[in-house]
Amino acid sequence: MKKFLLFLIIVVGVLIGGFNEQVFASKTLGNLPEFYIKAVNPGYTVDSVQNVGEMIEIGRNSNDIKSLAGLKIGYINSSGNEVLLADFSKYLWKAGETIQLRLASSPGSELAQVLYTKTLAFKAGPLKLIWNDEVIDSVCWTGKSGCYDAFSSSRPTTLVRNVETGDFEYVSDYEPDKNGVLEALESDDSGDVGDSNEIVAAKCKGVVFSEILSYYENLQSEQFVELYNGSVENVFLDGCSLRYKNKLYPLSGMIKSEGYFVRLASDFKLTKNPASSNVLELVDANGEVLDKLEYFNGQRKGTSYALIGYDGSGLEIWKTTYAPTPGEANNFQEFRTCEEGKVLNEATGNCVKATSIAEKICGEGQYLNILTGRCRKIPEGNDAKTCKEGYYLNPETGRCKKIVENDGADYTLVPETYTEESNFVALYLVLGVLGLGLFYIGYEFRHDIMRIIRGLKWW
Repeated sequence: MKKFLLFLIIVVGVLIGGFNEQVFASKTLGNLPEFYIKAVNPGYTVDSVQNVGEMIEIGRNSNDIKSLAGLKIGYINSSGNEVLLADFSKYLWKAGETIQLRLASSPGSELAQVLYTKTLAFKAGPLKLIWNDEVIDSVCWTGKSGCYDAFSSSRPTTLVRNVETGDFEYVSDYEPDKNGVLEALESDDSGDVGDSNEIVAAKCKGVVFSEILSYYENLQSEQFVELYNGSVENVFLDGCSLRYKNKLYPLSGMIKSEGYFVRLASDFKLTKNPASSNVLELVDANGEVLDKLEYFNGQRKGTSYALIGYDGSGLEIWKTTYAPTPGEANNFQEFRTCEEGKVLNEATGNCVKATSIAEKICGEGQYLNILTGRCRKIPEGNDAKTCKEGYYLNPETGRCKKIVENDGADYTLVPETYTEESNFVALYLVLGVLGLGLFYIGYEFRHDIMRIIRGLKWW
Protein backbone atom coordinates (compact mmCIF):
# COMPACT_ATOMS: atom_id res chain seq x y z
CA MET A 1 0.00 0.00 0.00
CA LYS A 2 2.90 2.35 0.72
CA LYS A 3 4.15 1.84 -2.86
CA PHE A 4 0.73 2.75 -4.18
CA LEU A 5 0.53 5.96 -2.14
CA LEU A 6 4.05 6.95 -3.20
CA PHE A 7 3.26 6.37 -6.85
CA LEU A 8 -0.03 8.30 -6.53
CA ILE A 9 1.81 11.29 -5.06
CA ILE A 10 4.31 11.24 -7.94
CA VAL A 11 1.56 11.05 -10.57
CA VAL A 12 -0.39 13.92 -8.99
CA GLY A 13 2.77 16.01 -8.85
CA VAL A 14 3.51 15.38 -12.53
CA LEU A 15 -0.06 16.24 -13.51
CA ILE A 16 -0.02 19.46 -11.53
CA GLY A 17 3.29 20.42 -13.16
CA GLY A 18 1.95 19.49 -16.60
CA PHE A 19 -1.19 21.63 -16.25
CA ASN A 20 0.75 24.56 -14.86
CA GLU A 21 2.06 25.48 -18.30
CA GLN A 22 1.41 29.18 -17.96
CA VAL A 23 4.23 31.34 -19.21
CA PHE A 24 4.59 33.08 -15.88
CA ALA A 25 4.75 30.36 -13.23
CA SER A 26 4.71 31.25 -9.57
CA LYS A 27 8.13 32.08 -8.18
CA THR A 28 9.45 32.89 -4.76
CA LEU A 29 12.29 35.21 -3.93
CA GLY A 30 14.51 32.18 -3.50
CA ASN A 31 14.05 31.03 -7.09
CA LEU A 32 13.56 34.37 -8.81
CA PRO A 33 16.47 35.27 -11.09
CA GLU A 34 19.11 37.68 -9.84
CA PHE A 35 17.29 40.49 -11.66
CA TYR A 36 13.49 40.37 -11.93
CA ILE A 37 10.49 42.53 -12.82
CA LYS A 38 9.02 43.98 -9.61
CA ALA A 39 6.21 46.26 -10.86
CA VAL A 40 4.64 47.71 -14.04
CA ASN A 41 2.36 50.72 -14.52
CA PRO A 42 1.23 51.85 -18.03
CA GLY A 43 0.38 55.41 -16.92
CA TYR A 44 -3.02 57.08 -16.75
CA THR A 45 -4.62 60.37 -17.78
CA VAL A 46 -5.34 62.31 -14.59
CA ASP A 47 -6.79 65.85 -14.71
CA SER A 48 -5.96 66.01 -18.46
CA VAL A 49 -2.31 65.07 -17.77
CA GLN A 50 -1.21 61.96 -19.69
CA ASN A 51 1.01 59.06 -18.60
CA VAL A 52 0.77 59.83 -14.90
CA GLY A 53 2.53 57.12 -12.90
CA GLU A 54 3.99 55.20 -15.86
CA MET A 55 7.01 53.23 -14.70
CA ILE A 56 8.78 49.88 -14.57
CA GLU A 57 10.46 48.69 -11.38
CA ILE A 58 13.29 46.15 -11.49
CA GLY A 59 14.39 44.22 -8.41
CA ARG A 60 17.46 42.14 -7.62
CA ASN A 61 18.45 39.40 -5.19
CA SER A 62 21.92 40.65 -4.25
CA ASN A 63 23.51 43.68 -2.61
CA ASP A 64 26.96 43.64 -4.20
CA ILE A 65 28.15 46.00 -6.94
CA LYS A 66 27.18 44.44 -10.24
CA SER A 67 27.93 45.34 -13.86
CA LEU A 68 24.74 45.38 -15.94
CA ALA A 69 26.46 44.69 -19.25
CA GLY A 70 24.11 42.34 -21.10
CA LEU A 71 20.91 43.43 -19.30
CA LYS A 72 18.08 44.78 -21.50
CA ILE A 73 14.34 45.28 -21.36
CA GLY A 74 12.27 44.29 -24.39
CA TYR A 75 8.55 44.78 -24.90
CA ILE A 76 5.88 43.44 -27.27
CA ASN A 77 3.59 46.41 -27.91
CA SER A 78 -0.15 46.36 -28.68
CA SER A 79 0.61 45.96 -32.42
CA GLY A 80 2.62 42.79 -31.78
CA ASN A 81 5.99 44.39 -32.58
CA GLU A 82 9.01 43.98 -30.31
CA VAL A 83 10.59 47.16 -28.96
CA LEU A 84 13.86 47.60 -27.09
CA LEU A 85 12.94 49.82 -24.14
CA ALA A 86 16.27 50.03 -22.34
CA ASP A 87 19.85 48.79 -22.53
CA PHE A 88 21.79 48.84 -19.24
CA SER A 89 25.16 47.92 -20.76
CA LYS A 90 26.89 51.10 -19.53
CA TYR A 91 25.74 50.88 -15.92
CA LEU A 92 26.88 49.53 -12.54
CA TRP A 93 24.21 48.68 -9.97
CA LYS A 94 25.91 49.96 -6.83
CA ALA A 95 23.24 49.81 -4.12
CA GLY A 96 19.58 49.23 -3.34
CA GLU A 97 17.12 46.43 -3.96
CA THR A 98 15.16 48.07 -6.79
CA ILE A 99 15.53 50.68 -9.52
CA GLN A 100 12.89 52.66 -11.41
CA LEU A 101 12.50 53.19 -15.12
CA ARG A 102 10.06 55.88 -16.23
CA LEU A 103 8.71 57.21 -19.50
CA ALA A 104 10.85 60.25 -20.36
CA SER A 105 7.81 62.42 -21.20
CA SER A 106 5.79 61.43 -18.12
CA PRO A 107 5.29 63.40 -14.88
CA GLY A 108 7.67 62.16 -12.22
CA SER A 109 10.36 61.13 -14.72
CA GLU A 110 12.91 62.88 -12.48
CA LEU A 111 12.40 60.08 -9.95
CA ALA A 112 13.82 57.44 -12.29
CA GLN A 113 17.33 56.10 -12.52
CA VAL A 114 16.73 55.20 -16.20
CA LEU A 115 14.41 56.69 -18.82
CA TYR A 116 12.68 55.06 -21.80
CA THR A 117 10.80 56.65 -24.70
CA LYS A 118 8.16 54.11 -25.85
CA THR A 119 4.98 54.24 -23.77
CA LEU A 120 3.37 51.06 -22.41
CA ALA A 121 -0.13 50.03 -23.53
CA PHE A 122 -3.06 49.00 -21.30
CA LYS A 123 -3.22 45.64 -23.10
CA ALA A 124 0.13 44.29 -24.28
CA GLY A 125 3.22 42.37 -23.32
CA PRO A 126 5.14 40.43 -22.54
CA LEU A 127 7.58 42.81 -20.94
CA LYS A 128 10.84 40.85 -20.98
CA LEU A 129 13.98 41.15 -18.90
CA ILE A 130 16.86 39.92 -21.05
CA TRP A 131 20.30 38.88 -19.84
CA ASN A 132 22.90 38.11 -22.52
CA ASP A 133 20.13 37.52 -25.12
CA GLU A 134 18.26 35.11 -22.82
CA VAL A 135 14.87 36.01 -21.34
CA ILE A 136 15.23 35.60 -17.57
CA ASP A 137 11.89 37.09 -16.50
CA SER A 138 8.68 38.33 -18.17
CA VAL A 139 5.10 39.37 -17.59
CA CYS A 140 2.18 40.12 -19.91
CA TRP A 141 -1.24 41.70 -19.41
CA THR A 142 -3.37 40.77 -22.43
CA GLY A 143 -6.09 38.87 -20.60
CA LYS A 144 -5.27 35.75 -22.61
CA SER A 145 -4.17 32.39 -21.25
CA GLY A 146 -0.88 32.70 -19.36
CA CYS A 147 -1.24 36.49 -19.00
CA TYR A 148 -2.79 38.79 -16.43
CA ASP A 149 -5.87 40.90 -17.13
CA ALA A 150 -5.43 44.10 -19.12
CA PHE A 151 -5.21 47.40 -17.25
CA SER A 152 -8.38 49.48 -17.02
CA SER A 153 -8.21 53.15 -18.05
CA SER A 154 -10.96 53.98 -15.53
CA ARG A 155 -9.22 52.31 -12.57
CA PRO A 156 -5.54 53.23 -12.08
CA THR A 157 -3.54 50.30 -10.73
CA THR A 158 -0.01 48.93 -10.73
CA LEU A 159 0.84 45.30 -11.48
CA VAL A 160 3.07 44.36 -8.52
CA ARG A 161 4.93 41.12 -7.82
CA ASN A 162 4.57 39.40 -4.48
CA VAL A 163 8.16 38.26 -3.94
CA GLU A 164 7.03 35.56 -1.49
CA THR A 165 4.81 33.79 -4.04
CA GLY A 166 6.29 35.15 -7.27
CA ASP A 167 2.82 36.05 -8.59
CA PHE A 168 1.66 39.52 -9.66
CA GLU A 169 -1.40 41.33 -8.36
CA TYR A 170 -3.07 44.67 -9.12
CA VAL A 171 -2.47 47.33 -6.43
CA SER A 172 -4.26 50.70 -6.49
CA ASP A 173 -1.95 52.68 -4.20
CA TYR A 174 1.52 51.24 -4.85
CA GLU A 175 4.59 53.39 -4.22
CA PRO A 176 7.85 52.05 -5.73
CA ASP A 177 11.07 52.03 -3.70
CA LYS A 178 13.56 54.83 -4.29
CA ASN A 179 16.72 53.30 -2.87
CA GLY A 180 18.39 52.04 -6.04
CA VAL A 181 21.70 53.57 -7.11
CA LEU A 182 23.12 53.19 -10.62
CA GLU A 183 26.42 54.55 -11.87
CA ALA A 184 27.09 55.23 -15.53
CA LEU A 185 30.36 53.82 -16.82
CA GLU A 186 30.48 56.57 -19.43
CA SER A 187 29.10 60.04 -18.72
CA ASP A 188 29.53 63.53 -20.14
CA ASP A 189 31.24 66.43 -18.36
CA SER A 190 28.08 67.28 -16.45
CA GLY A 191 27.86 63.76 -15.07
CA ASP A 192 24.45 63.30 -16.69
CA VAL A 193 23.70 59.67 -17.40
CA GLY A 194 21.38 60.47 -20.27
CA ASP A 195 18.74 58.33 -21.92
CA SER A 196 19.65 54.63 -21.78
CA ASN A 197 17.30 53.99 -24.71
CA GLU A 198 19.75 55.71 -27.05
CA ILE A 199 21.28 53.19 -29.45
CA VAL A 200 24.63 54.37 -30.72
CA ALA A 201 25.19 51.67 -33.34
CA ALA A 202 22.21 50.41 -35.32
CA LYS A 203 22.05 46.71 -36.05
CA CYS A 204 20.04 46.60 -39.27
CA LYS A 205 22.55 45.03 -41.61
CA GLY A 206 21.21 41.88 -43.24
CA VAL A 207 17.69 43.33 -43.50
CA VAL A 208 16.25 43.84 -47.00
CA PHE A 209 12.97 44.82 -48.61
CA SER A 210 10.78 41.85 -49.54
CA GLU A 211 7.31 43.15 -50.48
CA ILE A 212 5.26 46.31 -51.00
CA LEU A 213 1.55 46.93 -51.55
CA SER A 214 0.73 50.40 -52.86
CA TYR A 215 -2.42 49.96 -55.00
CA TYR A 216 -4.95 49.19 -52.28
CA GLU A 217 -8.47 47.96 -52.99
CA ASN A 218 -10.55 49.83 -50.41
CA LEU A 219 -8.58 51.74 -47.77
CA GLN A 220 -5.21 53.45 -47.77
CA SER A 221 -4.45 51.60 -44.52
CA GLU A 222 -3.98 48.45 -46.64
CA GLN A 223 -0.64 49.82 -47.89
CA PHE A 224 2.44 48.22 -46.36
CA VAL A 225 6.17 47.73 -46.77
CA GLU A 226 7.67 44.40 -45.71
CA LEU A 227 11.26 43.74 -44.58
CA TYR A 228 13.06 40.40 -44.31
CA ASN A 229 15.93 39.50 -41.97
CA GLY A 230 18.15 36.99 -43.76
CA SER A 231 20.85 37.05 -41.07
CA VAL A 232 21.40 34.39 -38.40
CA GLU A 233 20.67 36.82 -35.54
CA ASN A 234 17.62 38.74 -34.38
CA VAL A 235 17.78 42.39 -35.43
CA PHE A 236 16.46 45.35 -33.45
CA LEU A 237 15.32 48.06 -35.87
CA ASP A 238 15.41 50.97 -33.43
CA GLY A 239 17.58 53.65 -35.02
CA CYS A 240 16.83 52.60 -38.61
CA SER A 241 14.35 54.34 -40.92
CA LEU A 242 12.53 54.15 -44.22
CA ARG A 243 13.29 57.01 -46.57
CA TYR A 244 10.54 57.90 -49.04
CA LYS A 245 10.33 61.09 -51.09
CA ASN A 246 13.23 62.59 -49.09
CA LYS A 247 11.56 62.06 -45.71
CA LEU A 248 12.59 59.62 -42.98
CA TYR A 249 10.06 57.38 -41.23
CA PRO A 250 11.52 55.64 -38.13
CA LEU A 251 11.37 51.91 -37.55
CA SER A 252 10.97 50.23 -34.18
CA GLY A 253 10.78 46.61 -33.16
CA MET A 254 12.63 43.38 -33.77
CA ILE A 255 12.88 40.97 -36.70
CA LYS A 256 13.76 37.42 -35.80
CA SER A 257 16.33 35.55 -37.84
CA GLU A 258 14.76 34.60 -41.19
CA GLY A 259 11.65 36.48 -40.14
CA TYR A 260 9.50 39.26 -41.59
CA PHE A 261 8.55 42.74 -40.37
CA VAL A 262 5.64 44.80 -41.71
CA ARG A 263 5.69 48.61 -41.65
CA LEU A 264 2.23 49.98 -42.34
CA ALA A 265 2.04 53.27 -44.25
CA SER A 266 0.20 54.86 -41.33
CA ASP A 267 2.12 58.14 -41.20
CA PHE A 268 2.82 58.46 -44.94
CA LYS A 269 1.08 57.58 -48.18
CA LEU A 270 2.60 55.52 -50.98
CA THR A 271 1.77 56.54 -54.54
CA LYS A 272 -0.71 53.88 -55.70
CA ASN A 273 0.48 53.58 -59.30
CA PRO A 274 3.33 56.03 -59.94
CA ALA A 275 3.74 57.54 -63.40
CA SER A 276 7.47 57.02 -62.97
CA SER A 277 9.48 54.81 -60.65
CA ASN A 278 9.24 55.41 -56.91
CA VAL A 279 12.11 54.52 -54.59
CA LEU A 280 12.15 53.51 -50.93
CA GLU A 281 15.39 53.17 -49.00
CA LEU A 282 16.27 51.37 -45.78
CA VAL A 283 18.59 53.73 -43.91
CA ASP A 284 20.88 52.95 -40.97
CA ALA A 285 21.28 55.29 -37.98
CA ASN A 286 24.47 56.69 -39.48
CA GLY A 287 22.74 57.51 -42.78
CA GLU A 288 24.05 54.49 -44.68
CA VAL A 289 21.60 53.12 -47.26
CA LEU A 290 21.28 49.39 -46.58
CA ASP A 291 18.79 48.47 -49.32
CA LYS A 292 16.63 50.04 -52.04
CA LEU A 293 13.21 49.13 -53.36
CA GLU A 294 12.00 50.55 -56.66
CA TYR A 295 8.41 49.99 -57.74
CA PHE A 296 7.17 50.98 -61.17
CA ASN A 297 4.19 52.19 -63.13
CA GLY A 298 1.75 49.38 -63.87
CA GLN A 299 0.77 48.41 -60.30
CA ARG A 300 -2.64 46.73 -60.22
CA LYS A 301 -5.38 46.93 -57.62
CA GLY A 302 -5.19 44.24 -54.94
CA THR A 303 -1.68 43.11 -55.88
CA SER A 304 1.65 43.46 -54.17
CA TYR A 305 5.12 43.72 -55.65
CA ALA A 306 7.14 40.94 -54.04
CA LEU A 307 10.62 39.43 -53.93
CA ILE A 308 10.01 35.92 -55.25
CA GLY A 309 13.57 34.62 -55.31
CA TYR A 310 16.98 34.99 -56.98
CA ASP A 311 18.28 34.03 -60.38
CA GLY A 312 21.43 32.03 -61.13
CA SER A 313 23.66 35.08 -60.73
CA GLY A 314 22.15 36.06 -57.40
CA LEU A 315 20.03 38.94 -58.71
CA GLU A 316 16.65 39.50 -57.07
CA ILE A 317 13.49 38.44 -58.90
CA TRP A 318 10.52 40.74 -58.21
CA LYS A 319 7.03 40.04 -59.53
CA THR A 320 3.52 41.37 -59.19
CA THR A 321 1.40 38.87 -57.28
CA TYR A 322 -2.32 38.57 -56.59
CA ALA A 323 -1.49 36.92 -53.25
CA PRO A 324 -0.11 39.58 -50.87
CA THR A 325 1.42 37.96 -47.77
CA PRO A 326 2.34 40.66 -45.22
CA GLY A 327 4.52 39.16 -42.50
CA GLU A 328 4.86 35.78 -44.24
CA ALA A 329 6.88 34.11 -47.00
CA ASN A 330 5.97 35.56 -50.40
CA ASN A 331 3.64 33.70 -52.74
CA PHE A 332 3.55 34.33 -56.48
CA GLN A 333 0.08 34.15 -58.01
CA GLU A 334 0.02 35.39 -61.60
CA PHE A 335 -3.74 35.80 -61.97
CA ARG A 336 -6.47 37.00 -59.67
CA THR A 337 -8.79 34.57 -57.90
CA CYS A 338 -12.26 34.78 -59.41
CA GLU A 339 -15.41 34.70 -57.35
CA GLU A 340 -17.89 31.85 -57.68
CA GLY A 341 -19.67 31.81 -61.03
CA LYS A 342 -16.84 33.58 -62.85
CA VAL A 343 -13.73 32.40 -64.68
CA LEU A 344 -10.46 34.04 -65.54
CA ASN A 345 -9.81 35.50 -68.98
CA GLU A 346 -6.04 35.04 -69.19
CA ALA A 347 -5.70 37.48 -72.07
CA THR A 348 -7.05 40.39 -70.01
CA GLY A 349 -6.58 39.17 -66.45
CA ASN A 350 -10.25 39.92 -65.77
CA CYS A 351 -12.92 37.65 -64.33
CA VAL A 352 -15.94 37.07 -66.59
CA LYS A 353 -19.14 35.11 -66.15
CA ALA A 354 -18.51 31.43 -66.76
CA THR A 355 -21.37 31.09 -69.30
CA SER A 356 -21.48 34.56 -70.82
CA ILE A 357 -19.05 33.89 -73.68
CA ALA A 358 -19.99 30.32 -74.53
CA GLU A 359 -23.73 31.02 -74.79
CA LYS A 360 -23.75 34.44 -76.38
CA ILE A 361 -25.07 34.53 -79.99
CA CYS A 362 -24.18 37.32 -82.36
CA GLY A 363 -26.23 38.63 -85.27
CA GLU A 364 -25.65 38.01 -88.97
CA GLY A 365 -22.34 39.42 -90.21
CA GLN A 366 -20.92 39.46 -86.69
CA TYR A 367 -18.71 37.13 -84.67
CA LEU A 368 -18.10 36.56 -80.96
CA ASN A 369 -14.72 37.70 -79.72
CA ILE A 370 -14.14 35.18 -76.92
CA LEU A 371 -11.40 37.32 -75.40
CA THR A 372 -13.78 40.18 -74.67
CA GLY A 373 -17.19 38.49 -74.87
CA ARG A 374 -18.35 41.10 -77.38
CA CYS A 375 -19.84 40.82 -80.88
CA ARG A 376 -17.74 42.35 -83.61
CA LYS A 377 -18.31 42.89 -87.34
CA ILE A 378 -16.70 40.26 -89.56
CA PRO A 379 -14.16 41.84 -91.93
CA GLU A 380 -14.65 40.87 -95.58
CA GLY A 381 -12.77 37.78 -96.69
CA ASN A 382 -12.14 36.41 -93.19
CA ASP A 383 -15.38 34.44 -92.72
CA ALA A 384 -14.74 31.42 -94.98
CA LYS A 385 -11.96 29.69 -93.06
CA THR A 386 -12.82 26.85 -90.65
CA CYS A 387 -10.73 25.69 -87.68
CA LYS A 388 -10.26 22.25 -86.17
CA GLU A 389 -11.85 21.23 -82.92
CA GLY A 390 -10.47 23.09 -79.93
CA TYR A 391 -9.65 26.19 -81.97
CA TYR A 392 -11.64 29.24 -83.00
CA LEU A 393 -11.38 31.63 -85.95
CA ASN A 394 -10.42 35.20 -85.28
CA PRO A 395 -12.14 36.91 -88.22
CA GLU A 396 -10.08 40.06 -87.69
CA THR A 397 -6.85 38.24 -88.43
CA GLY A 398 -8.12 35.17 -90.30
CA ARG A 399 -6.11 32.94 -87.93
CA CYS A 400 -7.13 29.99 -85.80
CA LYS A 401 -6.40 30.28 -82.08
CA LYS A 402 -6.63 27.68 -79.36
CA ILE A 403 -9.65 27.92 -77.09
CA VAL A 404 -8.43 28.26 -73.52
CA GLU A 405 -10.73 26.34 -71.22
CA ASN A 406 -10.62 27.58 -67.66
CA ASP A 407 -13.12 27.16 -64.87
CA GLY A 408 -11.05 29.25 -62.46
CA ALA A 409 -9.90 26.25 -60.42
CA ASP A 410 -6.26 26.67 -61.45
CA TYR A 411 -6.12 30.13 -59.92
CA THR A 412 -7.72 29.69 -56.55
CA LEU A 413 -5.77 30.25 -53.39
CA VAL A 414 -5.68 27.47 -50.83
CA PRO A 415 -4.74 29.16 -47.55
CA GLU A 416 -2.32 27.36 -45.28
CA THR A 417 -3.75 26.42 -41.93
CA TYR A 418 -1.75 26.05 -38.77
CA THR A 419 -2.56 24.00 -35.70
CA GLU A 420 -1.37 24.98 -32.27
CA GLU A 421 0.54 21.81 -31.47
CA SER A 422 1.65 22.58 -27.93
CA ASN A 423 -1.82 22.02 -26.45
CA PHE A 424 -2.08 18.60 -28.10
CA VAL A 425 1.41 17.63 -26.94
CA ALA A 426 0.50 18.52 -23.34
CA LEU A 427 -2.75 16.54 -23.58
CA TYR A 428 -0.98 13.47 -24.99
CA LEU A 429 1.63 13.72 -22.24
CA VAL A 430 -1.02 13.78 -19.52
CA LEU A 431 -2.92 10.88 -21.10
CA GLY A 432 0.31 8.92 -21.42
CA VAL A 433 1.17 9.46 -17.74
CA LEU A 434 -2.34 8.37 -16.73
CA GLY A 435 -2.08 5.27 -18.92
CA LEU A 436 1.27 4.29 -17.44
CA GLY A 437 -0.10 4.90 -13.96
CA LEU A 438 -3.09 2.65 -14.51
CA PHE A 439 -0.89 -0.05 -16.01
CA TYR A 440 1.51 0.12 -13.06
CA ILE A 441 -1.32 -0.02 -10.51
CA GLY A 442 -2.89 -3.00 -12.29
CA TYR A 443 0.39 -4.88 -12.45
CA GLU A 444 1.73 -4.04 -8.97
CA PHE A 445 -1.51 -4.84 -7.15
CA ARG A 446 -2.85 -7.55 -9.44
CA HIS A 447 -3.04 -10.12 -6.63
CA ASP A 448 -4.88 -7.74 -4.28
CA ILE A 449 -7.28 -6.78 -7.07
CA MET A 450 -8.04 -10.45 -7.82
CA ARG A 451 -8.69 -11.16 -4.11
CA ILE A 452 -11.07 -8.20 -3.95
CA ILE A 453 -12.89 -9.39 -7.07
CA ARG A 454 -13.19 -12.96 -5.74
CA GLY A 455 -14.49 -11.64 -2.45
CA LEU A 456 -17.25 -9.61 -4.06
CA LYS A 457 -20.76 -10.95 -3.74
CA TRP A 458 -22.52 -11.09 -7.06
CA TRP A 459 -26.23 -10.83 -7.28
